[in-house]
Amino acid sequence: MKILVTGGAGFIGSAVIRQAIAAGHQIVNVDCLTYAACLENIDGIKDSPLYAFEQVDIRNRPELDRVFTTHNPGAVMHLAAESHVDRSIDGPAEFIETNLIGTFHLLEAARAYWVAAGKQASFRFHHISTDEVYGSLGETGMFTEETRYDPRSPYSASKAGSDHLVRAWGETYNLPIVLTNCSNNYGPYHFPEKLIPVTILNALAGKPLPVYGKGENIRDWLFVEDHAVALLTVLQNGAVGETYNIGGENEVRNIDLVKMICALLDVKKPTSKPYASQITFVSDRPGHDMRYAIDPAKIRNELGWRPSITLEQGLERTINWYLDNAAWWKPLQKRSGVGERLGIKQ
Repeated sequence: MKILVTGGAGFIGSAVIRQAIAAGHQIVNVDCLTYAACLENIDGIKDSPLYAFEQVDIRNRPELDRVFTTHNPGAVMHLAAESHVDRSIDGPAEFIETNLIGTFHLLEAARAYWVAAGKQASFRFHHISTDEVYGSLGETGMFTEETRYDPRSPYSASKAGSDHLVRAWGETYNLPIVLTNCSNNYGPYHFPEKLIPVTILNALAGKPLPVYGKGENIRDWLFVEDHAVALLTVLQNGAVGETYNIGGENEVRNIDLVKMICALLDVKKPTSKPYASQITFVSDRPGHDMRYAIDPAKIRNELGWRPSITLEQGLERTINWYLDNAAWWKPLQKRSGVGERLGIKQ
């Protein structure tokens, strides 16, 4: 299969590309290389005859048309998105432009290409989204594919809108679409402005480990390589028009997650005092959802996928990777906004 992957220089997109190339698929990576992109994520496969790169903004319809006609993909995996909630609070316009307008242009380019190619039944447009579109849970319950949308941040609202666009193109134009909504990802190559890499890198630098509010917000954590396998499974075996929720089956409070990382670092990189002594509680961000939890029964029962990595295993792998790859993350810490407190504008 030849797959056009948008956002392939990002965290999840690059994991998908690495998995897909290993499985023998051809990949066309479409990425405009924003601040969070890093081509080093795919250094290991950049010279593969199965790989091609196009530096294109998904808001640029003529360039998208050129990419489709040049490469003739059999499927699209749409991962390109602005995704940092804190940045969406400070500057929502980029999120609307990329996540909504960009998705619209990609859908239209894919539809025009699909129609011109004779509406091949095997073609797929796989839209990758987030569980944040569902809003916030109380102490009990889980998100299912039937959960009502209730986004609470500019980021989640823009992703909810893009989900609706994809479903509309499936219903109105019969574009063969599938959607997935995932829980929080983590793992190697995670851009150093999200909770887990921030905690690891601040701990190593002797800096405060910021925890929003009281750290009681709960997330379901999904190892990125497990997620990549799930996405390729849905692309190949998912039913047209269906949505599949992908969860890690690893719910934990933020404060407990940070303490787990500290405990692992105490063993791997001991210092004169426990890393947990660096934990600092900071003011919560606006609209901070309390709890996310995904019920992955549908993808497990229908497609046979479930996560293979526990949170403890995944955190150890992630920490080991960051300890061994300072040459990757140190340059990224110099990019705009990284290391700053974002998302507090009112």
